[in-house]
Amino acid sequence: MTTATAHGPAIGMLGIRFESIGGLGAHAAGQILASAAVLRLGLNGAHFSSYGSEKKGSAVKSYVRLTDHDTPIRSSAPIDAPDCIVVFHTALLSNPVTVAGLKAGGTLIYTAPAGERPEALKRVARTCRVIRVDAQTIANEEKSRPNAVLLGALCGALDALDARAVLAELTATFEKKHASAVPHNTRAFERGMAEGELIQGLACGEGDLPTMRPGPVWGYATAPIGGVIPLPGNTITNNLTTSRTGYMPVFGAEKCVHCGLCDIVCPDYCIVWGVVGDGPVPEVTRMRGIDYNYCKGCQRCVETCPTGALTREEERPGMAARLRVPIFDRIGGGLNTK
Repeated sequence: MTTATAHGPAIGMLGIRFESIGGLGAHAAGQILASAAVLRLGLNGAHFSSYGSEKKGSAVKSYVRLTDHDTPIRSSAPIDAPDCIVVFHTALLSNPVTVAGLKAGGTLIYTAPAGERPEALKRVARTCRVIRVDAQTIANEEKSRPNAVLLGALCGALDALDARAVLAELTATFEKKHASAVPHNTRAFERGMAEGELIQGLACGEGDLPTMRPGPVWGYATAPIGGVIPLPGNTITNNLTTSRTGYMPVFGAEKCVHCGLCDIVCPDYCIVWGVVGDGPVPEVTRMRGIDYNYCKGCQRCVETCPTGALTREEERPGMAARLRVPIFDRIGGGLNTK
C-alpha cells in the first residue's frame, strides 16, 4: 500500500479489476494507474497482479484499489466485487469468472471491433455501463500496446480519474527507457478516450453479479484422496485461442510445396496433415491447414515458410473458426487424415 501526500478528489472506495492474458500489458497498466493516483492525484492506492508461473499467454488479473487521501487501504485481497472491470481480450468473456462480482452500478470496458456484442455480457446488470473500444486495432495502427488504449478508455469512462495525470505517468514510465514509444502511446491513449462506444441494450441482468473464486477451497471434509489424479490433463482440450494477440498465420494452399518445415518449428503441433491416395510417403502427405484451437500465434511457421504459403494476418471475429482445419474429428477421437 502507498499513502498519498496531498489531497485529491473525493472518490470513496474504488475497485478496478483488469482481466487479461500475459503479454497484453495489464500488469503494467495497473502499476501506471496506481502510481498516477498516488503520486499525481493525491489518493491512496494499492496494486498487485495475479498470474501463474509463466505469465505470457496465460490468464492475468490485475487489481487496483483507490481511496481518498484520508482513508487507509487495509486489504490486499483480490477484488471480488469491483466497481469497474476492463477486459483485454474478447475471448475471456466466455468464462463467467471474467465478469464475476461486477456491481450493478459498475462499468465494464471490453475490447472488440465495431459491431461485436458478446452474448456473455447479457448477464451484466442493465444498470451497468458497457463500453466497447477496439484496443487491438488502435494499438496496431499507432504502433503501441492495447494497455495504453484501455487506460485511455478507462479515464474517459470514470470521472474519478484525471486523464492528464494518468497520461503523464504513462509518459514518465516510458520516456527514460523507450523514449521513441512515448508519442505512439500518447496517440493510442487519446484514441482510447475518444473512441470508447457506450453500448446500449446489451446488458439485461439484474443486480450485482455473484462473486466467483477461480478454484475450489479445499478443507478436511472436501479434499480429494491423496495420490489420486481425478482429472488428468490432456492437450486435446488445451485451447490456446486467448494466447493470440491480434494476429494469426493463414495458409494459402496454392503456394505450399508441403516441405514440412512449418511442422518442424511449430511448438504446439497445430499444423494439420492428410494422406491422399495409396501411394508411398512422402509424395502423398499433404498439408491441409491449421487447427487454430491449438495455435498461439507465435508466427514461427510464417517466418520459416520458404514459399510464402503461410502469411501473418490480422485476426478478425470469426476468422479462426472459418479457416480452422480440425486435427481431431472429435474430442477424444483419432487423427483427422481425410
